[in-house]
Amino acid sequence: MESVETRLQEAVRSPEPDVDELTRHLAAAGGKRLRPALCLLTSFLGPNPGNEDAEVSAAVVELTHLATLYHDDVMDEAPMRRGVPSAQQLAGNSAAILAGDVLFAKASSLVAGLGPEAVRLHAVTFERLCFGQLRETLGAPENVSARDNYINVLADKTGSLIAASARYGVNSSGGSPEIAEAVAEFGEKVGVAFQLADDVIDIMSDGDVTGKTPGTDLREGVETMPILILKERAAVGTIDEAGQQILDLLAGDVGDEAVEKSVSLLREHQVMEEVRDLARTWSDEAVASLDAIPEGEVRNGLNAFARLMVDRIS
Repeated sequence: MESVETRLQEAVRSPEPDVDELTRHLAAAGGKRLRPALCLLTSFLGPNPGNEDAEVSAAVVELTHLATLYHDDVMDEAPMRRGVPSAQQLAGNSAAILAGDVLFAKASSLVAGLGPEAVRLHAVTFERLCFGQLRETLGAPENVSARDNYINVLADKTGSLIAASARYGVNSSGGSPEIAEAVAEFGEKVGVAFQLADDVIDIMSDGDVTGKTPGTDLREGVETMPILILKERAAVGTIDEAGQQILDLLAGDVGDEAVEKSVSLLREHQVMEEVRDLARTWSDEAVASLDAIPEGEVRNGLNAFARLMVDRIS
């Protein structure tokens, strides 16, 4: 991980000081580095673990993740990320978008050295990241429920890159296609669990601790799983008074006062425990997809990785 961090910090550097400050901004702010850790871990499922290709792959997935954060913060108008002002707060939307594009380009440059299969995986993952964001923006297609559409969005926006991280690790070390497919399925389901957990954290946690502004999704009109469940109940006439009050507060133009009141009501509502349970279910399904992985330290590590996604909301 130290070597990967060195590669990452080198990759985000730019020759011009003002650009360098912006492209290094989020990498310097820290982060959990879950995706590169997963990539390195799954490389131990092949005969040549922890090699240079695994380290490069790990840097690629984190660079790609960082790039998406720049773009997400523009779309969400988020004032904070990782406990620091977001890039668009510092330099404006256009500069933040272009800084994200620079990081995508740097990831593409690195992945080009890994061969055509790695390039194809990067392209497919990038497509899914964009498609998930589009589907979130455009809403559910005809004959797809809002809840199913949301899960599909999570699989594309979050699960796809975690799945790619796991697959890159196996591929980098010469692991079998069967193992690569198993860990990719694991990664996709873990990604959905991770994002459902974030839906809870967005409401329940202190922004000073998480580095994110509580209720950001509510403020921007993004309907996360708690709101989707409440809307399902409203549609069939089974919603309770507090749930209806939350939906009423979030109808139309939503100001800071409405968001704060909605967050307060949601923190006391049973729907949050339902979303916690749903996150745990996806984590359990991720673990179940590891049947093809040999027993041992790596599988134990993957199990722990899946549990980590939801333990932070317990």
